[in-house]
Amino acid sequence: MGQKVHPIGLRIGIVKDWRSKWYADRDYAQLLYEDVSIRKAIRSKYVGAGISLIEIGRQAKEVTVDVHAARPGIVIGRGGQQVDELRQRLEKLVGKKVQINICEIRQPSLDATLVAQEIAEQIQRRVPYRRIMKRTIGRTMEAGAQGIKITCSGRLGGGEIARTVTMREGRVPLHTLRADIDYGVTEAKTLLGRIGIKVWIYKGDILPELKDREEETEAAEEVVSEEKNELSNEQEKDKKELRKTNGVEDEAVGIEEQVDDVTTEESKATEST
Repeated sequence: MGQKVHPIGLRIGIVKDWRSKWYADRDYAQLLYEDVSIRKAIRSKYVGAGISLIEIGRQAKEVTVDVHAARPGIVIGRGGQQVDELRQRLEKLVGKKVQINICEIRQPSLDATLVAQEIAEQIQRRVPYRRIMKRTIGRTMEAGAQGIKITCSGRLGGGEIARTVTMREGRVPLHTLRADIDYGVTEAKTLLGRIGIKVWIYKGDILPELKDREEETEAAEEVVSEEKNELSNEQEKDKKELRKTNGVEDEAVGIEEQVDDVTTEESKATEST
């Protein structure tokens, strides 16, 4: 038996976050069933919207649903009509006030769930699976991924015996916990049976140490800038004091010169007399 671990579940709390954010002492099974039914209702209604992720958060009397979609216009509809209908449907299902947030996925080629859905759609249209996999791998690597692995399993090409075909390019370090790996799985429903599709996309490493170092460097730069400002202010004060002292000295020199002039005039007057 293979000991395979879900790549996202393995990284929860390290580089990934929970997709349902709530806590319950009681009625845990009921709330979990509500989450499953909410996700099923949204995915069944918007099949062509390219929905990748549905995050659910619960407060005391409110449920927040974040829908991440590649084509958010299909979910929103004209003037937000589709969202209002979906909100009413979910409120009936849950029995609480529901807030829906629609988030757009900027790069669908780097989302494993959307990539798997696209492969499944093309297999259902009877496009050769090898061509689909090669084309998808090239598009994903061009989008900026560091590695991708695709596995298709089932009666591929209409064969009588089911088999598994895997293609990969680049690095997909599944044992590295800091690796940002997106995972998606779906099924293609064909006339000869279902074909399972799994996609792993490696986007790079997430290093919290770098973030801490950046914060430390920013704090150090702020301290240095404050010290520089203090030094410049002190220098300006010193310059002002020097100007004042120089002005006083100039005045004293002028007074001494005037006194000398007066004494010389008095001496001349006494000599003339």
